[in-house]
Amino acid sequence: MDLLTIGAFAKASRLSPKALRLYDELGLLPPARVDPVTGYRHYAPAQLERARLVAWLRRLGMPLARIQRVCALEPDQAAQEIRSFWAQAEADTAARRDLAAFLVDHLSRKDPAMTPVTAPLEIRYAALSDTGLVREHNQDTAYAGSRLLAVADGFGGAGAPASAAAVDALKHLETGGIPAGSLLNALEDAVEQAARAVRDIAGTEPSTGAPSELGSGPGPGAGTGAGAGTGAGTTLTAMLWTGSQLALVHIGDSRAYLLREGELFRITDDHTLVQSLVDEGRLTPEEAASSPQRSLLRRALGQGADGTPDLRLQEARPGDRYLLCSDGLSTVVPSDALHRVLSGTPEPERAVRALVGLANDSGGPDNVSCVVADVVG
Repeated sequence: MDLLTIGAFAKASRLSPKALRLYDELGLLPPARVDPVTGYRHYAPAQLERARLVAWLRRLGMPLARIQRVCALEPDQAAQEIRSFWAQAEADTAARRDLAAFLVDHLSRKDPAMTPVTAPLEIRYAALSDTGLVREHNQDTAYAGSRLLAVADGFGGAGAPASAAAVDALKHLETGGIPAGSLLNALEDAVEQAARAVRDIAGTEPSTGAPSELGSGPGPGAGTGAGAGTGAGTTLTAMLWTGSQLALVHIGDSRAYLLREGELFRITDDHTLVQSLVDEGRLTPEEAASSPQRSLLRRALGQGADGTPDLRLQEARPGDRYLLCSDGLSTVVPSDALHRVLSGTPEPERAVRALVGLANDSGGPDNVSCVVADVVG
């Protein structure tokens, strides 16, 4: 078998000799033969396919450790792993894009030659939480104030105090004058406080170890079902208002929606097992909606949980309407019904009552909480 020198192999694979030496040291792409006298590396032509795959994955920005995993998989499994990596990369890019847009806008407004032309905005809001028709206790917490909007969905034996503690940890943000440029930092610090408060509560619950997914919501895996061993925990979706900007923090499967110019947009992604399978192309959205694992959380605030939140900034416009809700609403009321109520019910107080009524009309299998806020001049 004719072997290729490292130079010829580098040219054919579009990898540099330096990269090939590194991949040899890592065991990712060892040469077919190393000359015992000169130490020169030689490669088999059959290794070109693997080398080209490594080169493509590096162009995607995939870390070497993950490339090693991909190269060890069968083609179908490798494709799923690449799909999963790219879905996360797109989510990270979207978050950075939002932050970049905010920074450009924020720094542009510091130009003394520019005069503000945007009129001050306010929000009108209402919050409502209901036990539903099946559960004995309400473990949700819903809150709406002049600066803070929040929904938390607790789970476990002390889910109610966990959700309340998470929201309480954010309430001090209502009283402080936070500059727009510090909005995300202030919210991130408050979420860390919320996480500590929830962990303190979760630490008082019996625990047998932390599983990879947590149970929350109706159906299999609800309450302490699949999440047994995590004690108490909670989701958290909240918005902090400054008058023209909204900072959003989100962890778990509670949701935030935006009604703008007649269209309804979901502006959060569920941190659930089935959503990750949808992102990877292994489930369709329709299959995910009926999956018995749809309530298994990948992220939440609680003992042993992955508590990494999504943080983003939202530019407010007059006429915008925001909905924050627990999964007790979103899992039983279809989006077209949410749209109908939000677009056809002017007053936030009436809107939250109508939304809770829809959830209970659909069987009320879970606690249901929602916050509706309107941006007005």
